[in-house]
Amino acid sequence: MGDKSSKADKPAINWLDQPEEHDYPAAQSYLNLLYDDKKTAELVRRLREAPMAAFKAKDILRASGLSPLGMSNAHVEKDLKKIQSGTKISPLLLVRQDGQRTVVADGYHRLCALYSFDEDTTVPCKIV
Repeated sequence: MGDKSSKADKPAINWLDQPEEHDYPAAQSYLNLLYDDKKTAELVRRLREAPMAAFKAKDILRASGLSPLGMSNAHVEKDLKKIQSGTKISPLLLVRQDGQRTVVADGYHRLCALYSFDEDTTVPCKIV
C-alpha cells in the first residue's frame, strides 16, 4: 500500500498576509512577455487591488498547464527549505486568461516547492 504519512507529520506552512512588494515588479516583468505595456500595467494594478483567494497547489498547476519543476532546481530547493524551516512565504500572483490557461505571474518556484511538499495544500494568492 503506499506511504501512509499524515499531514500531521509535516510542518505547517507559514504565509505572509500579502504578497511581498518585489513580487509585483517580478510579475510585471513576466507578464510583459505575454502582453503589451498597457495591458501589463493594468493587470499589475488589478493584482495589487485584488482580494486574497486560495486554491490547492495541484489545481493551480493543472489550470496553468505547467509541469512542476523537480527538487534539482535550485530555486525550488531554496523555497522548500523555507517551507520546512517555517519561514513565511509569499502568496502567488495569478492571471486568468479567458478560455485559456491561468498564468502564474509570480511564484512558480514557490508553487513547485509547495506541490512537492504537499500537492493538496491550500495556497493563498491574488487572482485577476
